Amino acid sequence: MGIVNEFEIRNDVLRRTAEKMMTAARTAPKAKGIDNIEIAIAEGDTVVKLSEKLIELVNEGKGPEYFLRDAQNILSSHIVVLFGTRIKPLGIKYCGFCGYENCEEKLKNTDVPCALNTGDLGIAVGSAASVAMDERIDNRIMHSVGVAAVELKLLGEDVKIIYGIPLYVGSKNVFFDRK
Repeated sequence: MGIVNEFEIRNDVLRRTAEKMMTAARTAPKAKGIDNIEIAIAEGDTVVKLSEKLIELVNEGKGPEYFLRDAQNILSSHIVVLFGTRIKPLGIKYCGFCGYENCEEKLKNTDVPCALNTGDLGIAVGSAASVAMDERIDNRIMHSVGVAAVELKLLGEDVKIIYGIPLYVGSKNVFFDRK
């Protein structure tokens, strides 16, 4: 009869949790049943690149100071799950949630997000975070990580809005009592 130490399985548990989070996000409801969501796991060197990009954004005056804190936080995490959406209006005749009268008007303003795309992303991210919570994995939804991921085009050229959820297992939640 052998012994398996918790440290030996930690990364496997985090990876399985990240995979479940991806599934929860994919199966979350989408407006009109149209799925514009992209999801990926960032590990190792990619997490380091995200951290470096956050620092670079602050140094260039493009990011607020809290990006530095988040850059350090993600280096402490083991995995970062990325969730993004394309900006693709859904062809609704009368909506106006984006500020334009309809999707046809919104299409003339390609950089303005479709409110339904971002709403779908929020529901997907919330579903994913609930999985991490159910698994008792420390996590935090970070807009800053998403900004870095967009800059690095980690989910592709056409994914313009991204959130990241870093995952951590340890005695002290690194995402709590942050300075």
